[in-house]
Amino acid sequence: MHIVPNERNPMLRHLLAPTVEVSAHCDLPCGVYDPAQARIEAESIKALIAKVADNDDPDFRTRAILIKEQRSELVKHHLWVLWTDYFKPPHFEKYPQLHTLVNEATKLAGAAGTKGELDAGKADELLAKIDEIAEIFWETKKA
Repeated sequence: MHIVPNERNPMLRHLLAPTVEVSAHCDLPCGVYDPAQARIEAESIKALIAKVADNDDPDFRTRAILIKEQRSELVKHHLWVLWTDYFKPPHFEKYPQLHTLVNEATKLAGAAGTKGELDAGKADELLAKIDEIAEIFWETKKA
């Protein structure tokens, strides 16, 4: 016998309903965070910008630009995970520039930055911002 929850069986529907909604950068909140993930993607972006500049093949350029845009999204994702899941109110109190750093870095990885442009200077700026965030991150790990 198979019982299907529906409007005539609210008790069963209530028992089978999810009780907790969880969101993390992986399938199980593992507690493993590292700004190196964002940096690796940003380094890839910088290399892709150079490869596009050195190649006239339109198919290659299209593929490289698509990958660069995907890597830019990954940079934003990894930074947002640090910002929303790792950094806590005491970190923001001790490092009041942290909100601004993450905002500036994610914007550098966005449409007006590496995602939308082929500007190696923007990639360098992004790498510098990630390094600033990483410095704060590692200081918080020592505490």
